Parts: sequence; structure tokens; C-alpha cells
Amino acid sequence: MMLPWKQIVLLSITGCLAWSLNGTLIDLGSDYRRHMSGGSLIIRNLDKDQDSGMYQCTAFNTWGTILSRRASIQFALENFKTQSVRSAVNVREGQGVVLLCGAPPHSGLTFAWIFNEYPFSVQQDSRRFISQETGSLYIAKVEPSDVGNYTCVVNNTVTKEKVLSSPTPLVLRSDVMGEYEPKIEVHFPDAVPAAKESVVKLECFALGPVPEISWRRTSGVPFPSKVKMKNSNAVLEIPNFQQEDAGTYECIAENRRGKNAARGRISFHKPQWLQTMADTALSIEENLFWECKANGKPKPSYSWLKNGEQERVQIENGALSITTLNLSDSGMYQCVAENKHGSVYSSAQLMVLSAPSFSRSPLKTLVKARSGSEVTLECKPQASPPAISLWKKGNEILQRTEITVLSNGTLKITNVTKRDAASYTCIAKNQFGTASTTGRLLITEPTRITMRPTNMEIIVGESIVLPCQIAYDPALDVSFSWAFNGQLINFQRDSDHFERVGGSIAGDLMIRNIQLNHGGKYVCVIDTDVESLSTSAILVVKPPDKVAVEEITDSTAQLSWTPGRDNGSPITGYIIQARTPFTVGWQAVDTPEVVSGNMLTSTVVGLNAWVEYEFRVVARNAVGLGEPSPPSAKTRTEDAPDTAPTDVGGGGGTKSELVITWEPLPEELQNGEGFGYIIAFRSVGTVTWTRAIISTPGVSRYVFRNDTIPPFSPFDVKVGAYNNRGEGPFSSISTVYSAEEPGVAPKRVRARSLSAAQIEVIWEALPSLPERVLGYEQVVYWEDDTKPDTVGKVRITGNYTQVNITGLKANTVYYLSVAAFNTAGPGPQSAPINNTTKKPRAQFSTQWSMIGSTLKLHWDPVVAMETESKVTGYLVVVKRHRYNDINTIFTNKTTAELSLSASDNYLIQVKVMSEGGEGVGSEPIHIHRL
Repeated sequence: MMLPWKQIVLLSITGCLAWSLNGTLIDLGSDYRRHMSGGSLIIRNLDKDQDSGMYQCTAFNTWGTILSRRASIQFALENFKTQSVRSAVNVREGQGVVLLCGAPPHSGLTFAWIFNEYPFSVQQDSRRFISQETGSLYIAKVEPSDVGNYTCVVNNTVTKEKVLSSPTPLVLRSDVMGEYEPKIEVHFPDAVPAAKESVVKLECFALGPVPEISWRRTSGVPFPSKVKMKNSNAVLEIPNFQQEDAGTYECIAENRRGKNAARGRISFHKPQWLQTMADTALSIEENLFWECKANGKPKPSYSWLKNGEQERVQIENGALSITTLNLSDSGMYQCVAENKHGSVYSSAQLMVLSAPSFSRSPLKTLVKARSGSEVTLECKPQASPPAISLWKKGNEILQRTEITVLSNGTLKITNVTKRDAASYTCIAKNQFGTASTTGRLLITEPTRITMRPTNMEIIVGESIVLPCQIAYDPALDVSFSWAFNGQLINFQRDSDHFERVGGSIAGDLMIRNIQLNHGGKYVCVIDTDVESLSTSAILVVKPPDKVAVEEITDSTAQLSWTPGRDNGSPITGYIIQARTPFTVGWQAVDTPEVVSGNMLTSTVVGLNAWVEYEFRVVARNAVGLGEPSPPSAKTRTEDAPDTAPTDVGGGGGTKSELVITWEPLPEELQNGEGFGYIIAFRSVGTVTWTRAIISTPGVSRYVFRNDTIPPFSPFDVKVGAYNNRGEGPFSSISTVYSAEEPGVAPKRVRARSLSAAQIEVIWEALPSLPERVLGYEQVVYWEDDTKPDTVGKVRITGNYTQVNITGLKANTVYYLSVAAFNTAGPGPQSAPINNTTKKPRAQFSTQWSMIGSTLKLHWDPVVAMETESKVTGYLVVVKRHRYNDINTIFTNKTTAELSLSASDNYLIQVKVMSEGGEGVGSEPIHIHRL
């Protein structure tokens, strides 16, 4: 039991994952009174309502999860009272009597009695006994000296509180009672529950002529030395209770008039283990049978847990059985034996043995990653015992010195580049077998935001488009979303105001009929397979100005305003003022008529085209001029464009395309809203112009596609501008050629192997064509006839008809093809041919001799065969065992001398070097410690 203000620590034997109270997980993150330290739960400022109950700890490691035994917190009894007024107890001399204390039943209480007044307390002896079970005072035979007032004192051992009962008067009657045989008033129950290693106390006291109390075991077994008799044998105490202490105990009260006895059986009522299970390892598809047994009274019931929870198990008479084991059955199991007196837990690990399998956790078939990012490929085979794993890139095994492999087998690649793109295979192996899983890593270019929204101010009722446009790798899937003040915009629910516009590379947000509550922060979120980007802008929404611009032309503006206060003197007229970036302060502007005091609209004249204006109104009365109104929103006068785009040109593109380019007009020359471009073109020698409209002011390129366009054909081209006020002038006419296209593939393609790493490819030049040939590219080569996605490519600019392909694998068949290219890109490829690279030099023999610490090597010169690469030299490889290091020496000679240490072992090998790389090498030479 605990006081509310005290701190309590609940100890955990193993590392603790979580604590629960009355079956509910305790949220330690939001609970300032509770926290964990080393797995133990510490509770400060205890609260009876919040902290009472049953606690249990959940612990785990890589093998599974188990639950601790349950622990409870009870709070001490507080502010209790005994009976307020007590009646006198009348007894005869020689009679036995019981004085009741009246305290509520609760643990943590001890009892004493005061005789008449403090500090005179009742002393216990063979005639008087105070029960610590009931608190009552027992007097076996009343004497005249016992007459007086008796007060029960209740001590709370937890709170240290002391409560005194009202006095109970003991009055002696005039007559005397005769003697009688002992009457046992205090005796223990017929069945006494006991816990192992606990202290068991049995009370026994009788009324009547003072009896002698004795104890025995009905089995006749004598008491061990640890058993103690207290309070004139009224209390039998058995410390450190064990199984051998269980049995039937008898209390015997005897005086000269006779004797009486009371019996009770002490036994283990809380469950105690008789049989538990042990850690077990079984093969997959075997059957498991575990049995646990415990004693207790009443007979305990059994339940089984796997990793702290009940799973697919069959339980019969406390035994657990699982048929046809699989890997998911591995874990920590607990058998729980429980009755009303408590519960016990027994734990064991089940390990299901099996060969590695990736059926539940294969690598993704395709993994996409952004260039420059970090990639982790997880290798998680199901295997027992755990498998050893290694990684392959393509067909080559990756050495641990080349890569980063975490302890759990995960492959980690930092700062990935295009060179890391490949197929990766994780191979897992244990003594029961081997398994593998393969996935392809695709490296994509980073996504870039090409057009962002900007902070801006807008008036209620207007509409706006917030741009969000990107450039991205076409291999990626892209999605756009918008958030407003931290909440995702629901375009279906809020379709009256919000709409997503744009295409696959644009996530522009249109906001219609903007209201004051639309002001705030807007965030565009771009999600791809490999990354997430965002860009934001603040939108400030202002109420309508008191001065509003209703309509504006190139030289006039229609204004309206709301009247201000006249301060007791009627308004007689208004003065309209304007301000531009080119004026000094506010200037009065002209109106067709005088603006009288009852007018709330007027037209301003004499404005300049394509200039940004602000307007305000000043009222006057008989007293003078008032304060000017707040300025109107900035508004620009409009006119049709008066300047044509410059630098009109173009050319290039792909098949059947006419590409036209120009220099965009700056904003100050666009003269109004709704600005765009008019592109006009026609074949040279024809009359009719074809027109196209581009409504984006910043665009500087237009592509016309039509299958009827002949390659490299001249066109007349001109570009003009327009806005809402009309069209402007066109540029002068320029001549632009349509795209080129090589229409045929090179012929008579041949190849021959030059070495183990090099192939020469030869072809005939293409004949004269209407289109230009700028060179040859797509001299492609691959290792098998399936032509995979990843191929080698060589590009040659100019009219060459031969190329050498280097860096190839030795003794490997390559397929090759050639195509011409020009500004339209590559043309058709030639039919594939194949060629095989030469073999590297094979193994040869070496002679050696040892003089002191000097090793002399000698070998015959190696001459390459017709199908082999030319020999370029020899490589002497020296591996030193003690330091586990490798040194190499390159030489053109056929001899070498080495100085060796006398205290180490060496392994030496000579390898032939050629254009195809290292040969197989000589037989290894083992030099042992000298």
C-alpha cells in the first residue's frame, strides 16, 4: 500500500518496451508523473484514483516478446472511524470476555489497547490476548483488577496515522461464575492459503480458567527450528514457508476442567510450478507439443501466450500443441497458470528451422531513386537459424570493401549516380539451403520546380491562378496537391472556389471569387516515386477599396467611391487625384465636368497608355478640404501592342516538325492584359499563311507538327503580338527550314576483333540525300540477342565510316548495329551483326629458388596465340599473411627478385598482362616461415 504523495518504482528484470495498467497501455510520452528508467516504471505524486490497479510490463528482443508477472498498487486506509459511543460490558468475576475494536477490515493495520488512560496499555499474557487479525481484546478470566475503561488503538503502518476508539467500560457484576472447560474464541480458518517464502501466522486463544496453549502437526512431524511461539503460545509463526511446511496444524487449549482443539490446513493456494517447458528448435512442418503443470487450490487454469498475445494454438489440459509448424510460429511462448490467489508465468523460445525464403519479403521488381540520394535495399529472408547474406550487382559479387552492408543485411548506397543503376540480387544461405531475390535499381534525375507561386495581394471577388510547374524525369509518376493554412484542399467539396488546372507537368491552383477567409498560406506539394517537394506563397485578401476603378481604357478610367463623414457641414464637391511610378506624389487629374458633392462616380480622362495608376478622392465643404480617401488598387491602362517580337528564327526538331523561335516581348511592351503571340508561316512560294495563337507571354518557341511536312523544307515565318485591346504589328519575314531525317540505315556493316577488349566496326557511307548527314551514332552493342535496355553506345560526328569499341569483356559475343544522325536525331539502325572478342592468355609455369631471405623467380616468355590478346607484361602478386595485405610488381622481364621477412608466410603468383586484362596466372607459390 502507498500514500498518494510518495514515489514508487516498479522493477523490470529485462529491457522493457511498455507498461500497462489494468490492461491499458500507459502513454509515457504525455504523462509527466510517470517515466521509465532502465525498464523500471517510476511514478511520482501518486494518485489513488489514477494509479490504483494491476500493472504489467511487456519486454522484447529480437527473439520475441514476453509479459512480466502482474504487480498491484493498493492505497492505505485513510480517515476511518470506529463506533462513536460504546455501551458498558457487564461480566461476572471468572467469566471470559471479548471487547470489540470495530476497525474496518484492511491490511496494514496493527492494534493495541489502553486501560483507563494513556500511557497505561494492556499487557498481553496467558490471560489477555490482542488479535492482530480482528483487533479485539480477549480476557480469558475476568478479575476485579480488570474493571475500568478500555480504548482500542488502531495504528496505520503506512500513513503512521493513529485512531482511538471511544472507551468501553468493563463493569463487574456481583455474582461469581464457576469454572468451565476452555472455549476457543480465536482460531485460524479450516483452510489457510500460503505463498512460498512468506511468513504464516496462526492465532489461537481460549476463554475460561486460564488455559495452556500448545501446537502440533497432525502428521506427527515435529516443528523445525525456524517455527516460533509468541504471546504465551497464542501465536504460531512459520517464516520462509516451504512445501514441506504444508499440512494440518492443531491448536490445543487445556485447563483443569478439560481441553479443546482447533484444526486448519495450510497449503499452497497460489499456483506453483511442477513442470515447465524448455527452449525448443524444430524443423518446419514438424509438430510441437509443450506441457506445463502447476499445483494450487483451487486447481489452476492454464493459458498460453505467444509474444505476449494469444495466437493459433490448441490447448488441452494445460498442454499446447501446434501442427505443421511454419516460420511464423517462431517466437517467445509463455504458459500461465492462474487461480483466484494469483498466477505464475513460465517462458520458453520456439525456433522453427528452415532454409532461407524470400516469399514474404522479396525485393521490389523496380526501385526508383533520385540521383544524389541514399538508397537502401533490404535483404530480409525468412530463415532459421538466421541466414548469411551477400549481394550481387548484375553478375558480379559485391565485396564488403566496395559497399556498405548493415548488420541486418540491408545494402546501403549513398550519393547514387547513373553508374549505380543495375539489377541487384541478395543471396541468403544457411545450413538448410540457399535463396535469392532480385530487383532493378533505376536512377532518375532530380525533379525541379520551374514556376513557383509568389506572395501577392488581391481584392475580394477577384480570381487568380497560383502556378506550380515542374521539370521531371519521365520515368517518374507525379502527383500534385495543395494545402491551405496547413489543411489539404478538398477539390470536390470546395469546387466553388478551388480548381486544379494544368497538365502532367503543372499543378496550378485556380481560386475563383476570392473571399476574405481565403487569405493565408498556400503550399503546393509535388510527390514523385522518389522524393517530395513543396513551394509556398502568402495570399493577402483585401476588402474592396472605398475608391474603385470600375472600367479602364488606354486613356480613361471610370471611378466610383463611397461618401465619407461631412462633420456637420455638407460636402460641396470632390477632387480626384492620381499617382503613377513616373509622377512625384499625388496629382489632380482631369474630368469632363466638375464633380459635385452629390456625385459618387466620375470619369478621369487624359491618361497615358500602359501606365499603372492609383486614384484617391478628396472631399471639400464650406470649411475646407478633408482627408484624402485610401488609394484604389493599382490599375494599368491598356492599348494594343505597338512592338513586334524580334530575332525570329528556328529550325531543327524531329521528323515532320517545323520549329519557330523568337525573343519574347518584355512586360512593359505588352500594353495590356490577355497578352500572347500570333505565329504565321507558309511554304516558300505559296500565298496562304497558316496562323497559330500562343496565349503564354513568356513562351519563345512554337512547334508545328504535320506528317505532310517534307524534311529540310524552307518556310516563310513571321511573329506578331496581341492583347485584349487588339493585335500589334508582325515581325519581318524570316526563312526557317523544317526538321531533317536520315531515312536509310548504313549498309555493309562489318566487325573484327582486335583484342580481348576491342572490336573494330566498319560500314559504307550513306549516298547523297536531301537531308544532311552530320555523323553516325547509335553504334550500339550488347552481349546477347535479347537486346536489353542497358546498351553501350558510341557517337561519331563527321563523315567517318569506322570506329573502335573498347573496354569490352574478353572471349564474349557482342551484337552491333549502326545508324546515321542529323539535327532530327538518329535514323533507322542497320541489321545487327555479331563478333567475339579474343581470349586472355591462359596459365603457365614458374620456377623459383630461395637464397637466405631472397626469392628468385623465373619463367619462360609467353607468346600470344592467334585468338589471344598481345602480351604487354607480367604482374607479380605477393600476399603477406600476417598483415593480410597484397602487393603487386609489374615487369616486362621474365625474372623477378623478392626480399621476404623470415617471420611470416607468403603466397606468390605471376600473371600475364594483355590488352584483355589479367590472365589466369601461374600456379601459386607458398613460402612458409623461414
